[in-house]
Amino acid sequence: MRLHRLDLAAFGPFGAPLTVDFDALSAAGLFLLHGPTGAGKTSILDAVCYALYGSVPGARQNGQGMTLRSDHAAPGVRTEVTLDLTVAGRRLEITRQPPWQRPKKRGTGTTLDKAQTWLREYDPAARSWKDLSRSHQEIGEEITQLLGMSREQFCQVVLLPQGDFARFLRADAEARGRLLGRLFDTRRFADVEKHLAERRRATESRVRDGDADLLADAHRMQQAAGEAMPLDDLAPGEPGLAESVLAAAAVARSTAREQLTAARCRLTAAESAQAAADRTLDEVRERDRLQRRFAEARERAARLAEETGARQEAQTLLDRSRRAEAVAPALELRESADAEHREAADAEARTRASLPEAHREAGAAGLTAAARRAAEELGGLESARRAERRLAELLDERAGLDRQERADDDVLDESDAWLTGWEETRDGLQARIESAREAATRAGELAVRHDPAHQRLNAARLRDRLAGDTDRAAEQARTARERALAAKQHWLDLKEQRLAGIAAELAAHLTDGTPCTVCGAVEHPAPARKDAGHVDRETEERALAAHQDAEERRAEHERRLGAVREALAAAGAEAGDAPADRLAREVEELEERYARARDEASVLHSAQERLRQAEHEHERRLTAQREAAVRTAARAGVRERLGREQAALEEELAKARGAADSVAARASQLEYDAARFTDAADAVRLAEGTAQRLKLADARLADAAFKAGFDTPRAAAGALLDAAAGRALQHRLDAWQQEEAAVRAVLTEPDTAAAAQQPPADLAAAQRTAEDADRRTREAASARDAAARRCAELDRLSARATASARRLAPLRDAYDRVARMAGLAAGTSAANDRRMRLESYVLAARLEQVAAAATARLHRMSSGRYTLVHSDDRTGRGRSGLGLHVVDAWTGRERDTATLSGGETFFASLALALGLADVVTDEAGGVRLDTLFIDEGFGSLDDQTLDEVLDVLDSLRERDRSVGIVSHVPDLRRRIHAQLAVVKGRSGSTVRVHGVG
Repeated sequence: MRLHRLDLAAFGPFGAPLTVDFDALSAAGLFLLHGPTGAGKTSILDAVCYALYGSVPGARQNGQGMTLRSDHAAPGVRTEVTLDLTVAGRRLEITRQPPWQRPKKRGTGTTLDKAQTWLREYDPAARSWKDLSRSHQEIGEEITQLLGMSREQFCQVVLLPQGDFARFLRADAEARGRLLGRLFDTRRFADVEKHLAERRRATESRVRDGDADLLADAHRMQQAAGEAMPLDDLAPGEPGLAESVLAAAAVARSTAREQLTAARCRLTAAESAQAAADRTLDEVRERDRLQRRFAEARERAARLAEETGARQEAQTLLDRSRRAEAVAPALELRESADAEHREAADAEARTRASLPEAHREAGAAGLTAAARRAAEELGGLESARRAERRLAELLDERAGLDRQERADDDVLDESDAWLTGWEETRDGLQARIESAREAATRAGELAVRHDPAHQRLNAARLRDRLAGDTDRAAEQARTARERALAAKQHWLDLKEQRLAGIAAELAAHLTDGTPCTVCGAVEHPAPARKDAGHVDRETEERALAAHQDAEERRAEHERRLGAVREALAAAGAEAGDAPADRLAREVEELEERYARARDEASVLHSAQERLRQAEHEHERRLTAQREAAVRTAARAGVRERLGREQAALEEELAKARGAADSVAARASQLEYDAARFTDAADAVRLAEGTAQRLKLADARLADAAFKAGFDTPRAAAGALLDAAAGRALQHRLDAWQQEEAAVRAVLTEPDTAAAAQQPPADLAAAQRTAEDADRRTREAASARDAAARRCAELDRLSARATASARRLAPLRDAYDRVARMAGLAAGTSAANDRRMRLESYVLAARLEQVAAAATARLHRMSSGRYTLVHSDDRTGRGRSGLGLHVVDAWTGRERDTATLSGGETFFASLALALGLADVVTDEAGGVRLDTLFIDEGFGSLDDQTLDEVLDVLDSLRERDRSVGIVSHVPDLRRRIHAQLAVVKGRSGSTVRVHGVG
């Protein structure tokens, strides 16, 4: 990394813009950055750090860049830092602007502008800069990737601010490791450690999972074997777990097979005992059954003897019922005839009760004659019915005539009322039509004047507005002319100053042996020097550009003023001298008149339509009036004809209905009388017939009862049983006979009689003995089955455990290898006696190189007394590999770097930082550090040591490096010729360059 140029504006103590040319300062290899306390020496380094990382070192970073702004800067000048540098072979330019509170463009107060960043890269082929990014995040990532260091690491290796040289020297192993890891890019070794650790964890997890499955099978076998399988208390991952599980499984299988053989023997003995108990139980059950069968037969025989009288009585009832069955048809015939006669008598009584008093005792012939007379009278009323229907129609017709007469009266009254005001209505509508036509004519005349009046009003308003714009444009043009003249004068002044100091500018490019472009001499004994107020070419060109910009703005304002004046003249020509408010009132009055005329004209169409509708209604009313008069005249003749017909019909109906309310009521009465007489005659004839049949049935029943052996028909009816009762009585007799035969058969059986002679059977005792034998057999079978299942389950689980152990063996071997490798790489293995990680081992080699490179300079700075050596000893309980010791040649002893004095610590730290820069540069993937800054610390050195330190720093030019020393030690100003002096003042600090060019 090499710095070329740093541009500052309103940054820190620097109120005015300034430029630091690091190329000119670095040409000498060693340059001094000095100035009084508080002038801003460290602010130059802060600006470099801010340009690279967007923040400043240490505690000075605060408020997101808001405190970086100079209090001496003008309100309108924005804080800006631009750094031109080369890193990783690329020429880059970084510009950063922190956020700032700028004055508002309108009104008073301030507004916040956000931070901005630009990154550009120089293209040598095109000889121009090209933009890369404006994103804070992208630029930060790009710079960090190119430098390979964070802000803190950059400050520790390159800037080393405010006496922190000893931080790396006194840092612990972890801190050194983090910095060295970034500088030397040892991430691949850390990735190897991480990969091995992940492989170890993954393999260990798989081994533990396999052991967990194996232990789960072992616990299942232990559960299946019960107490016959003792198992060691082992955890997943412990060595020897598989062998212990398999050995315990073998013991459990052998014990289970022995238990299975014993269970089979016990089952055979139990089955033999059960068979004997079952045979004994069957014999006792059979004897108990026969004894109970004999006892039941004796009880049944006793019950049959007790029921002998009831059986004889049932047999007598059954015989009488069979003789009475011959009388049953006559009984049924008599009952049917009696029922018919009672029903016919009841019907006759009901019909006679509904007859008139004079006909209730009449016979069938008299009732039939009365019905015939009523029917004949009913036939004579048909013509009276037709007359009654016609009379109803006549009444409806007369009611319709009345309704028509009322409707026609209403039409005549309404038409007369409407026609009375017709003339007045027609005249009013015609007057409205004429008024609307006149309003339409006025609206057309006002419409012609409407648009010109509006155009003149708009022109007057534009004229008034442009009058104010002309004054403002004239003022702006005057200001632009004054600024253009001032810019031109400033440019001419700077040009004159540059010409006055051109000799110093030309002398800056002179080298011994090269002819001067002015005089041609090859020797330059006294080249001109640039004074503090020298104006260079870039400053002149910026002033010229500002002058040209001011001229362009002046011309633009002149053109704008001419355009405004031309528009003002055009508007004045169109509007005249009339005031805009008077024209506005005239336009408003014109619009009101126009609106009223349009409103009045808008009713023309509706008035014409209403007149047409009124004329149509007038014709309709006249027509309705004439038609109503014609209908009134026609109704008079119809009323007279209907009156005559109604009188004749009413006379005819009065004769026909007699005492009834109407002909229909008289006809209904005659129909009812004819039906009553007919029904009564039929009921009388039916009652007489059923009485005759009942008398004949009684004679037949008395004859049948005598022939069957009964004294009276009632006795025969009492002996007759219905079918269900007869079948039930026969079934009882048959059951008694069957029961008697069955009892005799049981009592005569040989086995039953023999069993009855034996002692009573003890069935409960025999059943208990059989149940005990069956229970012992089931228990033995269950024990045999459980032992068989145990053997099968142990065989299955043992086979699975054996297969799992066989599969797990290669995985366990792989885990052992990976665990050994991971432990060695992580420094946790017992074989790694120094507990050094792989990355630390690589960094230790790099630190050894750094110590060797630092020793070459430390040896010169300390006059051969001190040497830095790398130590890989362990410190306390920590890990080893990144220790640093100093060897004192005067005492011959090695001691810790913390025992060095202040001055010794300074040059030892300086030597270590320079050695670190050399090794980083030589590292293939490292970052070349071509520019270093050393901030303070030289005041702790004596004169001899200071000379030796400066000689070492001056030797860096051999490696094309430059070192900037930040110090206010006066002796350094005499020893270092290239100087950047920071001068502070009331208006802010400035910089001056000495001994360059």
